[in-house]
Amino acid sequence: MFEGFTEERIDTGEAELFVRHGGSGPPLLLLHGHPRTHATWHRVAPLLADGFTVVCPDLRGYGRSSKPPTTSDHEPYSKRAMARDCVALMHALGHERFAVAGHDRGAYVAQRVAMDHPDAATRLVVMDAVPIGEALDRADARFAAAWWHWFFLGQTDKPAERVISADPDAWYRGTPEQMGAEAYEDYRRAIHDPATVHAMCEDYRAGLGVDRTADDADRRAGRKITCPVLFLWSERDDMEDLYGDPLAIWRDWAGDVRGASIDSGHHMAEEAPAELAAELRRFLGARPV
Repeated sequence: MFEGFTEERIDTGEAELFVRHGGSGPPLLLLHGHPRTHATWHRVAPLLADGFTVVCPDLRGYGRSSKPPTTSDHEPYSKRAMARDCVALMHALGHERFAVAGHDRGAYVAQRVAMDHPDAATRLVVMDAVPIGEALDRADARFAAAWWHWFFLGQTDKPAERVISADPDAWYRGTPEQMGAEAYEDYRRAIHDPATVHAMCEDYRAGLGVDRTADDADRRAGRKITCPVLFLWSERDDMEDLYGDPLAIWRDWAGDVRGASIDSGHHMAEEAPAELAAELRRFLGARPV
């Protein structure tokens, strides 16, 4: 897995990130979602390494990255804090400007990188997500039925950690057949760590609070993403069921937005790596394989 890539632990000042990086060419940062780790990209990264310097970290709180202490407002697990990590990580690796792509929760971090650090982000790819503020504004009975875990993980009156850690395999239901044996073991090691489970819940608590506040503030101020944006969605997920035309939502957030669907379920990097890599190469300007 990740043959030819380098493993490192990088101190970002606020956290220590575990990262694999390799390849050659313009830098591309790939950000995983919940409850995955950087290993979700193990089928995609090699397909991009001949045209890009590919950087795959575990987000703070996830996988083998550190778990900073939280606060009452959950800001240490905000997407803004994770974006600061990402920029510091890329600078530590020698990349002042870079493309960033994120899936699921990682898409929110990627969005924050582009929004908060416009001088760093050259291009943005978001996958299977609309901005948190937009999702919560549109949350209805269909959303609550399909994505109830947002509110289960995000509430604090009856914390979810004890329930999840009682049987994490049953809760998360990943399989080696879907993920690949080594990636599955990396993921399974993470979900069996109570500190990681707590950090992932903190991610969702931040989502319902400070992350939504950040999105709402940007909308009120009319701030937009200045770099080109590609939105990718899984055809067998529920983006269109929930939002009709989710691409239209992203067009309110940036001036240059393109879109494409991927024939897969939610975990597109694991289910359709070749198609995903081709879309990334097309948007980022690399030659096709």
